Order: sequence, then C-alpha cells, then structure tokens
Amino acid sequence: MCAKIKEKIDASIEGKLRCLYELQLIDSKIDRLRTVRGELPLEVSDLEDIVAGLETRLNNVTEEVGGLETQIEEKKQNIKDFLANIKKYEAQQSKVRNNREYDAITKEIEFQNLEIQLAEKRSKEAKAGIASKSDLLERSKTEFEERTKDLKVKKSELDEIISETEKEEKELIKDSEKASAKIEDRLLNAYKRIRANTRNGLAVVTVDRDACGGCYNKIPPQRQLDIKTSKKIIVCEHCGRVLVDATIIPDEA
Repeated sequence: MCAKIKEKIDASIEGKLRCLYELQLIDSKIDRLRTVRGELPLEVSDLEDIVAGLETRLNNVTEEVGGLETQIEEKKQNIKDFLANIKKYEAQQSKVRNNREYDAITKEIEFQNLEIQLAEKRSKEAKAGIASKSDLLERSKTEFEERTKDLKVKKSELDEIISETEKEEKELIKDSEKASAKIEDRLLNAYKRIRANTRNGLAVVTVDRDACGGCYNKIPPQRQLDIKTSKKIIVCEHCGRVLVDATIIPDEA
C-alpha cells in the first residue's frame, strides 16, 4: 500500500514537471515572437516622448512670439494715442489765459513725449526678442518635423511586425493561460519569479550534455539520475532553474 501511495506522489510530481515544462515551451515561443520586435517598442516610446516635448516647446515659443507681436502692436497704438494727445495739448496751448496753464500743458506734452520714447524702447526690445525667438522657433519646427517623420516610420515598422505576429501571439497567450491554470499557485509563482530573474526567460530547462540547459554548469551523475526519474522537483544549484529530463514531453508537444 505504501508503494502505491509513493507511486501516486511520484506520478503527481512528474505531472507537475510536465506542466511546468509545457508552460515554459509556450512562453518561450511568445518570447521569441516579441524578440522579433527588438527595441522598436522602446524606440517608438522614446520618440513619442521626444515629439511631445518638442511640440510643447514649439507651442511655448510660438506663444511667446505671438505675445511679443501683440506687444508691438499695442505700443504702435499707444504711440498714435500719445501723438494725438500732443496735438490736442498743442491746440490748447494757443488758447491759454496765463503762464500757469501754459506750463501745465507744456508738462503734459513733455510727459506724452516721454511715454512715446518708452513705448518705442519697449517696441524695440520686443522686436529684438522676436528676432532671437524666431531662430529658436525655426530650429524647433525643423526638429519637430524630423522627429515626427522618424516616429511615423518606426510606428509603421512596429505596426507591420505586430500585424504579422499578433494572431499567433494571442493564441499562444491563451495557451499559456490554460497551461498556467494546471499549475498550483506556489509552483506558478516560483516559475514566474525565476523567469523574471533570467535574461532569456528560461525558468524550466532540460539537461544538455550533462549540463544545465540554462547556465551550462555541469550536473553530477547522481543528480542527473534523479532528474531523469522525475520523482522530485530539482533546481540547478548554480542558477536556480527547474531541471527536467528532455524526454518528459514528446517532441511533437
């Protein structure tokens, strides 16, 4: 009876290893599909950030130039108003009845002339500001247009690759979810943790030429025998990957 119970436990462990390895094979196919995209998704994301930043800068500079142009127009109108005031005061000056009134009007005319000088100064400053901003505006426009073209090309490349692999990837993701559902949470979490900590995404590997299929460190003969029997879950003492015998799943699987 004890032998039968032990046999059931061993079969259960072999089943767990089989499910883990099946999941690994599916996830590796997904990884290979995503590798085809290479760095394109990151490049597209970076370009999107750059284009957004350039657009913000372009809008800000355009707004600043617009503000300076408005300021120039306001100063032109102010100068017209000041000149009109001077003409009005000069007309009044010829009709004054005493020196006190004459002096008061003269001061008003002087004040209007000072306002004209100040307006002309502010107008020149605004024109100088536009001149310096115009160069930045042109460079920003050119860079924005170039980066936008680059983004369009990269997006087109990425969309083409995604369209070619999207259907297959969706099917594989469904298969991965089905395979994951067969594995107990403790083992599944361990599998995900190992995958996340490896560069090639391999959490379950076979023994290849007496070595771990993940880190290629040699595995002692006795440990290889234990792996072959699939009586317990064995991990590589060097990289922590789960080790399985290559025959645990038929080639067609």
